Amino acid sequence: MAIYHLCIKIISRGKGKSAVAASAYRSGEKIKNEYDGIVHDFTRKGGITYTEILLPQNAPQEFLDRGTLWNSVEKIEKSKNSQLAREIEVALPKELDREKQINLVREYVKENFVKVGMCADIALHDKNDGNPHAHILLTMRPLNEDTTWGAKSKKEYILDENREKVKLKNGNYKTRKINTTDWNEQGKAEEWRKAWADITNKYLEENSIQDKVDHRSYQRQGIEQIPTIHLGVSVTQMEKKGIATDRGNINREIKHQNMILREISRRIKALLNWIRGIGKEEKAENENAKSTLLPKENLLSIFENLIHKNADKNNTDLEKYIESYQLLKEKNITSINQLKESITDLRDKNYKTTRALKDTEKKIDEKTKLIDQSEKYLKYKDTYKAYTKTKKSRQEDFYNEHRAELILFESAKRYLKEHLGESKTLAISKWETEVTTLKKEKKSLYNQILEIREEVEQAEKVKTCIEQLQEQKKQLSQVKRNELDL
Repeated sequence: MAIYHLCIKIISRGKGKSAVAASAYRSGEKIKNEYDGIVHDFTRKGGITYTEILLPQNAPQEFLDRGTLWNSVEKIEKSKNSQLAREIEVALPKELDREKQINLVREYVKENFVKVGMCADIALHDKNDGNPHAHILLTMRPLNEDTTWGAKSKKEYILDENREKVKLKNGNYKTRKINTTDWNEQGKAEEWRKAWADITNKYLEENSIQDKVDHRSYQRQGIEQIPTIHLGVSVTQMEKKGIATDRGNINREIKHQNMILREISRRIKALLNWIRGIGKEEKAENENAKSTLLPKENLLSIFENLIHKNADKNNTDLEKYIESYQLLKEKNITSINQLKESITDLRDKNYKTTRALKDTEKKIDEKTKLIDQSEKYLKYKDTYKAYTKTKKSRQEDFYNEHRAELILFESAKRYLKEHLGESKTLAISKWETEVTTLKKEKKSLYNQILEIREEVEQAEKVKTCIEQLQEQKKQLSQVKRNELDL
């Protein structure tokens, strides 16, 4: 089944990142960063199946060498917190062969990025683990017609009502920054996400593959489904080897719940379509001056008569009639319209409960991530301190020796900074208590979903009985017509 994944990131010097390092890692090459003198050697990295650089017309041809391209970017960016490159990571459809995957990425990149003036560095990764994907590194400055780098933005004077420049107290004039391109505008991300879905679906259709992908969230698609949680590389590898993990178990539970949610939604939709059909049939019968398929009588009276007529037969129909009668009586449903209202209420109840279940699952995931990242932060904090205290001449050796721990620490530090907000406290015990409470709420909501499924099943039994009544009514009406004809 084709899946949709597109992630956009900014590679920023302010976060300790390097465009040269990013390119070397993704392409599996050895490149020296002339900005800081560090050599990034990833020639031993496996799983890299294809690399290519695509350039706009006004780019110098020497940029076809990724070392030259990204060192040029590093050189033009002077600030310590400069944004060096934009990375777009996309999941590749497993249903397409390698050549078609490459063509898909190339067409997407040319049409959406190179065409408007960006240089693109493409790398396809596939470790035969069921997760083929592509990394697309993009330049963030426009190129001038003479092949030199242009400015990202320019200053524009702010004018008063007389079209005069506004002078500040320090003697300077008031200005504002104007971007020279629209690449950083908020709507661009949505545009690129949709473009990837559209071109992927085009390739799937051209290759007679029925699957479709959608860039919208489940909520925007109108699908009531709980999103699965991100497993991460190590957990994914363990699951592939048949080793069950906590996060893997959570996803299996979510997938089972989603299966039930889809089933309930489908069955409720079928019930509503059926009962709307009754109204249309009855209206058509009335217009033709024929007897209605379902008399406008009290439903309880109809079922009482059915039970009375079948009382001595002791068959399965009698059990259905009794069960349906008890359900209608318990809910005080006496007409088709009231039955329709009851099914509509059931649909709304299912929607609200599903939404609450999704929100609770999201809160559990958020708290669990906070706990996980806090534990990593505390676990590798001492290693990071030792790294900062190491002499600069030995720092690179120390970093290479403890690369995994330092990367995990830096990642945890960034995550906590972004998600803790004003609070700097790692309240792990408090979060664990909140997770326990949320899991109880989730269990209660899931039990409510199961109760809704039982109510749907009861409504379906009423539907079956009414359909039998309709069929009997048709047969009786036909007999009467035959008699009249005779």
